[in-house]
Amino acid sequence: MHELIQTIFTFLADLGYIGIALGLMIEIIPSEIVLSYAGYLVSRGEITFIGAVIAGTIGGTLAQLFLYWMGYYGGRPFLDKYGKYLLIKKKHLDLSEEWFQKYGTGVIFTARFIPVVRHAISIPAGIAKMPLPKFTLYTTAAVIPWSIFFIYLGEKLGDNWQQIDEMARPYLQPVITGAVVATLLYIAVRFMKKRKEK
Repeated sequence: MHELIQTIFTFLADLGYIGIALGLMIEIIPSEIVLSYAGYLVSRGEITFIGAVIAGTIGGTLAQLFLYWMGYYGGRPFLDKYGKYLLIKKKHLDLSEEWFQKYGTGVIFTARFIPVVRHAISIPAGIAKMPLPKFTLYTTAAVIPWSIFFIYLGEKLGDNWQQIDEMARPYLQPVITGAVVATLLYIAVRFMKKRKEK
């Protein structure tokens, strides 16, 4: 599998903006790697920062829309049967579905920054038939800062862009913590609103 990913990445690396978008759409290569490589290309002057962010946003959003549509049209039985071929782990899907059912549509934004949940949260949104415009808005709003963050770090790292995990780790922890806190606040507000309605 590692060799396949390396082959795909090598092919996409020469395609500039299109390669960035495609790399994020197929979801085989972690988005952090694709976006940090985009930052490396920015540092070399081969593409622009704004262009990289746009390509990253388009690719990242389309990838999540694909998962949303799988949930919308295929449902859980389809994903239980074929999800493994799309690298969707059952435990990730179970956890994401639990989150979505418990916390509602607002979690679509904050869950994008939380490991494990973020990879599959779009699927239960599709299964629950969450309105597409709302899903797209929340998803895009989360994909933009994620893209900016990793492209910026990749640009700063330059030739050392492959060290992105080490470079990003100190920054990601506060982001994850903030996302969890924001989710808890959303849940609290939602709970109070329901209680007030009763």
